[in-house]
Amino acid sequence: MSRPLTALFVDCDSYFASVEQHLNPKLRGRPVGVAPVMAESSSCIAASYEAKAYGVKTGTRISDARIMCPDITIVESKPSEYIRYHHRIIAAVEDCIHVEAVLSIDEMWAWLPLNLREVPVIRDIASKIKSTIAREVSPVIKVSIGVGPNRYLAKTASKMRKPDGLFFIEHRDLPDILYELGLRDFNGIARNMEVRMHAAGIHTVQKLCTAPKELLRQAWGGVMGDRFWHLIRGEEIPDLVSARKSIGHSHVLPPEFRHPEKAWPILCKLLHKACERLRSHGLLTGSLTLHLSFLRADAWNPEIRFPETDSTVNLIRILGRIWRERPEPKSHLIKVAVTLTRLVEQGNFTPQLFPTLLAEDPAEFKPQETHDKHRRLDATLDKLRARYGRDAVYLGAVQDVRNSAPMRISFTHIPDVELEKDH
Repeated sequence: MSRPLTALFVDCDSYFASVEQHLNPKLRGRPVGVAPVMAESSSCIAASYEAKAYGVKTGTRISDARIMCPDITIVESKPSEYIRYHHRIIAAVEDCIHVEAVLSIDEMWAWLPLNLREVPVIRDIASKIKSTIAREVSPVIKVSIGVGPNRYLAKTASKMRKPDGLFFIEHRDLPDILYELGLRDFNGIARNMEVRMHAAGIHTVQKLCTAPKELLRQAWGGVMGDRFWHLIRGEEIPDLVSARKSIGHSHVLPPEFRHPEKAWPILCKLLHKACERLRSHGLLTGSLTLHLSFLRADAWNPEIRFPETDSTVNLIRILGRIWRERPEPKSHLIKVAVTLTRLVEQGNFTPQLFPTLLAEDPAEFKPQETHDKHRRLDATLDKLRARYGRDAVYLGAVQDVRNSAPMRISFTHIPDVELEKDH
């Protein structure tokens, strides 16, 4: 049975670099690399197509990018601008067709209703999306559009004719239309999964497309193999609903913040942001992992477990305990991160009968009184920071670091620019 075209996928081309070229006309048509911090030891988080022609890509070290492409211009990322233009692009696409879901800072998709599934009609919609973005957002910011019988194949199609492309994967053309791709061109097959594919005897996309479902289930180690088998055949299957497993933030340190005394307040700021997100999802955490990458020593990633909490004060105290035990107390750092795990919903949480001490001084510990005070403090801080910006009020531990750990963008979590901007 032939399956109709049901999904249209919009993917911004070299999004961060394109926004930079829009903001600075002198960069248009030139190789551009976007870095989280202006340090030669940092890495590109985006590259323009002019830079990609020289082999520069996401993850390329800045010093290597300058060797590969001597004319490259490196700019420091501007997350608030990327978010601002992200919302403008969504509005432009919404003018042409309803956006079913925003999947990341540079990706979204639209469901194609029954009356909008013919190829000529879809071509008109795609053309309108491109022209609307050029007119309402910027002629410099381009998008590639993919269309398919399900969202997965539409996403795959959007990658096949970049930049500024439009590509259809129709059911009648499967699987041959996929054979021009490599294994790692498929979403869900990264380096480690490619190794597992090879171990299963799958070395080409043709082998992948003709492999029995049982072999893919074995290669993936579970139902994800079954899902992939159905998706590449154009079938529509429900999304998996997964529980949030961790919340964390990381920061690559510029040279002037690599001394431990400068890095500690940044860690506190990262943890404060993670605590805000934790509470916004109605969750508690029972584990904190500290990640430290040293300039001239091995990385250190200790974990500590404790009774579930969402208190910023408690968690910063716990972080302080781990921090004081680090193996290289005088060594400079190049990256810091915190991750909260063992997450539980507040509504499904049963407090311990005899709570383990989280405070520093046992004589001062009053469980319920302390809990109530922290809850009121956190609620007040969250409201003030949401209304006036994250630098309006903060704990004393981060007072020297207001602008040293600027906003970063997770590709799966786009913050509201109005809540993130500096005041």
